[in-house]
Amino acid sequence: MSEQLVALFTDTLGGHLSGELVCFIISLFPILELRGGLLAASPAFLDVPMGLALPLCIIGNLLPIPFVLLFIEKILIWMEHWKPTQGVALWLRRKAEKNKGKIQQYEFWGLVIFVGIPLPGTGAWTGSLVAALLHLPRKKAFLACTLGVLMAAAIMTVLSYGILGGLFG
Repeated sequence: MSEQLVALFTDTLGGHLSGELVCFIISLFPILELRGGLLAASPAFLDVPMGLALPLCIIGNLLPIPFVLLFIEKILIWMEHWKPTQGVALWLRRKAEKNKGKIQQYEFWGLVIFVGIPLPGTGAWTGSLVAALLHLPRKKAFLACTLGVLMAAAIMTVLSYGILGGLFG
């Protein structure tokens, strides 16, 4: 699914914006995040140089995290009280509830690993959501998410530029 979303973004925005900006924008979005941004930057899609794509995708993925940590609880409470958004709010709470055991068990390092392993349903957005709903200290949660994003960046750089680069380069 991620590859299809990346293809949709690159096809839609690629002709209107620079490849660098497309990668940055993709990295801002939940679900896609840095993984999608680096995949879009790879030789298979936009062929943005790795040295340029990497910092753009890291910054793009980290930018929303303080806002998630600060405001998600209030936003969810508001969404739960407004009928059209109740389903989404409950889905987000269930997603956080499902993942909280992994993070609670290992605390700081659990959050780092949860954010850093590039699997569907993990990442900085979900990690921040769970951290906020568990009321983890914000500075500690942001640091864990940052380390996780850097870990994901290392893994995805190897996948996007190493493996895909070898196939499409």
